[in-house]
Amino acid sequence: MHCIVCIKQVPNTTNVQIDPKTNTLKREGVESIINPFDEYAIEEAVRIKERTNGKATVITMGPPQAEAILRESLSRGIDNAVLISDRAFAGADTWATAYTLAQAIRTIGDYDIIICGKQASDGDTAQVGPGIAEMLDIPHVAYVKKIEDITATSMKVERMMEDGYDRIEMPLPGLITVVKEINSPRMPSLKGMMMAKKAQIRVMTAADIKADTKNVGLTGSPTQVMKIFSPPPREGGVVLEGSPQEVAQKLVEKLRSTQLI
Repeated sequence: MHCIVCIKQVPNTTNVQIDPKTNTLKREGVESIINPFDEYAIEEAVRIKERTNGKATVITMGPPQAEAILRESLSRGIDNAVLISDRAFAGADTWATAYTLAQAIRTIGDYDIIICGKQASDGDTAQVGPGIAEMLDIPHVAYVKKIEDITATSMKVERMMEDGYDRIEMPLPGLITVVKEINSPRMPSLKGMMMAKKAQIRVMTAADIKADTKNVGLTGSPTQVMKIFSPPPREGGVVLEGSPQEVAQKLVEKLRSTQLI
């Protein structure tokens, strides 16, 4: 059984910068990490690989520096890594990203399960995983908290819901997005880190995946960001003084003056 894991390199949450010209996140030269939810996707792919005597491949779309998270994934038990990198991909929104990843997966071929983290910490849209599945025309289940059983043709999963969970059987090949409740990611082993350091990373360009340039990067992104700005700092609050009765009266008057009551 072959698992493909889609991961993303995201800015460290303590160092987020916006390009004022493109209204997109600055990625080059910014400290980056594996998207936290993708760590659970990596771990689940490794567990499935071990359980079925299969293999696991990790892919990411990004600049050359994204190779770092691929090597970290290899050190955690992933077998192969693919970097989808081309200047034409810069500025992609969720639709263009899903299209690019789907084209790369078609090029790789021979897969049974695609696993994604439920969402990325820099966008929080949770759209790319389902978008990939739709473009590949395969079934998908989001917010998976447990994989109960896997066969060559189907998989039983539990999907987290607001009021409990659903138990679903889905045909394969298919795609799932996972939540943090699904497992506890392992740390890289020394042997894994040594192997990852020497591993060959396959690089695929827009031409390699036969991508239509009209559908990638900023050009292929239907989402248009009109303006990005930092919220103004909060103003100091008002302290009401006096006896409990006086404070209550002042509070009521304040709420009436702002038409809250």
